[in-house]
Amino acid sequence: MTTVQIDLPEGVFSALHRDPQEMSEEMRKVAAVKWYEMGRISQERAAETAGVSRAEFLNLLAQFKVCPFQYTKEELEQEIANYSKKAGH
Repeated sequence: MTTVQIDLPEGVFSALHRDPQEMSEEMRKVAAVKWYEMGRISQERAAETAGVSRAEFLNLLAQFKVCPFQYTKEELEQEIANYSKKAGH
């Protein structure tokens, strides 16, 4: 694993009520969720980045109100059209 060092103002720890270790863990999780939301990494890679299991990552997504499904509007429309054709609608 690679280590990344980030300099933060001292006041951020008290403002967020986190010690440096808690902040580090939270930043990993938040970054993983955001990168997943942006479609930059897979769910599996995001869970690994966050340092949690896949099931725990799904819970993180729910916490942050991020949809666990990565579909574009066009992909969803195509899925609906395909379903409608199969269903005979």
